Amino acid sequence: MGDSVYKIVDLVGSSTTSWEDAAKTAVETAGNSLKDLRVAEVNKLDLKIEDGKVTQFRTNIRLSFKYQAD
Repeated sequence: MGDSVYKIVDLVGSSTTSWEDAAKTAVETAGNSLKDLRVAEVNKLDLKIEDGKVTQFRTNIRLSFKYQAD
């Protein structure tokens, strides 16, 4: 196995259902344009609140993928 380089990006996914769905949304959406995803690390969880009610779950993740030179 040769040497590898990985790039890390910060993403925020959102969901009206849960933090887990928000993270899944972020990873799956990123997977549409990024290849060879490796690890996602949850950095922060927060909520959007409107009129005293939770309306969105937001998950901030750091996602790594294998860097491919063009």
